[in-house]
This record gives sequence, structure tokens and C-alpha cells, in this order.
Amino acid sequence: MRYPTLLSPLNIRNLELRNRVVFPPCVTNMDDHGDQSREWYAERARGGVGLVIRQATRTYLFADPSFAEGLRPMVNAVHAAGAAVAIQLIVADQVGEERVDVSARRGARGVTADEIAAMLEQLAQAAEASKAVGFDAVEPHGAHGFFMNRFFSPLHNKRTDEFGGTLEGRMQFGLRAVAAVREAVGPDFVILYRHTPLESAEGGYGIGDSKAFAPELVKAGVDVLDISPSRTPGGPHAQWAAEIKAAVDVPVIAVGGMNDPAAAEAALRDEKCDLAAIGRGQIADAHWAEKVAAGREGEIIECTECDEKCYGNLRKGIPIGCAENPESGKEHLAASNPV
Repeated sequence: MRYPTLLSPLNIRNLELRNRVVFPPCVTNMDDHGDQSREWYAERARGGVGLVIRQATRTYLFADPSFAEGLRPMVNAVHAAGAAVAIQLIVADQVGEERVDVSARRGARGVTADEIAAMLEQLAQAAEASKAVGFDAVEPHGAHGFFMNRFFSPLHNKRTDEFGGTLEGRMQFGLRAVAAVREAVGPDFVILYRHTPLESAEGGYGIGDSKAFAPELVKAGVDVLDISPSRTPGGPHAQWAAEIKAAVDVPVIAVGGMNDPAAAEAALRDEKCDLAAIGRGQIADAHWAEKVAAGREGEIIECTECDEKCYGNLRKGIPIGCAENPESGKEHLAASNPV
């Protein structure tokens, strides 16, 4: 076997992943409950991935019980294909129709402590509902400059209450989010947490802050740290995961630069990470993992980073696909018209 570590199973609490390949959360612009979305995730599972993480899903949607129930067919389809499935949960920067932010800025007022408490309760309810419809794990989204991540950033967080000021204060929203989710889902359910390890802008947080944050997240209840750097071409993606892995004793996902199975195997073998996320590579080829396992790497449809139908379609507000693979995003058509 050319990739023994990449293709080896991994146990996390009571969850067994058949390999170390992750399909990370990628916004699709697909109908949450439609055939297209269901088959999009199911095809990656049929393609051999170990863990599918459903795209960022706003917690307020779970206020309607039918929303979570509508995700059950997708969960069942992924399980039927042999993969585990998680859902990424994102806390929106709004209260009702009003925009809020960590601290007041143009176009948004600062969120209050009472509103933060309500947001954390909403997150916990979303996690509980996700567990009830069969998801194997949930992942609070604390990365990429979104609302939860901005609490950790001194560029955005100018608060003087318990949620700001010191590094400890900037950690509080993330830590309380994890604690709320853990209380809601119980002691045996898997919790991931996505975090961007450093900000590139001057005055932001550095890797040292993230290395201090990571063990606290684990104490709060995190089982897996999903380390996703900003989209910087050529960045030392696996190395950022390695920095965090050195600070914790739970599995770490490396994101970016893993489309080459040899690179993913090397990162895992060198213990820079425990799981390898292949996003755009599996947008281009849903059967990336299967082809790697079968020794058919030469048949993989490669992502050329053209951004035409993934990020391009995302910006247009239409369902994503792939310029290199016309079948990507159309898996539901094949499912409804089998040969």
C-alpha cells in the first residue's frame, strides 16, 4: 500500500473513520434539502472519503424542527456509503434582522452579553437537533474571520467586558460555545472546532495565541481541531496544523495543499496532522479517495485552481461545480436517471 497512513482508520470516541481523508465544509449554494445537495455529499462518501463535513449551516435555521429533519436523508445517504458525517454550525452576526458584530463598527452595533447568551443557547439547540437526525459530529465554525473568529481577533474585538481585552477574554466566546455544545450532546458525541491559526494583517493574533487557545478548547470538550489557514497560495498549510498538534493530544485536521496524495501521506506520516482535508480536490473528483486506495492516482481529475465554477459560482450565488469535471454538482441527475 503506497499510502498506509492516509488509508488507515482512526477512532475518535465511539466513532470510527475508515481512513484519514476528510471532505471539508465547502459552501455549495445548493438547496439544503434538495436532491442536488443530498447527492453531492453522498457521492463523496461513495467515492471513499472517511469523513464528510456538511457546509456551514446557520444555527438560527434549527429553530424550525423541520429544518434538521430535512437533513436526515443526506445523513442516511452518506452513512449508507460508508462514511461518517459531521455538520459545521455557524453563529450568524445578526439579531433578528439587525446586523451586530463583536464590537461596534460601521453598519453594525456591538452585540450585548445577553444576546451572546442567546446565541450560545441557539448553537446548543442546533447541535442537539443535529445529533437527533443522525449526524456523527458537529463543528462550531471559529475560523476565516467569521463572527466567532472575530471574537478571538484583537483587530475586531475591542470589548472591555468578559468577552474581550486579554487573550483569555478573547477566548471566551469559543470556549463557551464548545461547553454549551458539549452539555447539549452529552459526553460521547464528537465535537470538532474549526480555527484559523493566525491572521495575516498586522495587529492580529499570531500562532502563539492559537497554541494557547487550542488546549483550552480541548478542556472545554473538543475532540478534533480543524486547522484551516486563510487561503494563501503556497502557505505552509500542514505546518500550521503541526504547530497546533504539538500543543494538544487530540486529532488535528490539516487543510490546504493536500490534493497530492503523496503530500497528504507525508504530512500524516511525519505526524504534522492526523487527518487530511481535500476540498477542491474532491470538488473536482468525488472519487479521489477511492482512486488513491486502488492505486489509480493517474485517473484523478485534478483541480487546476482556476476558480471558475467553485469560487466563481459561489460569487454568482449559483450552485458550485468544477470546470475540469462537468459531472461535479450534477450527481443528482445521474441518481435520478440511472443507466
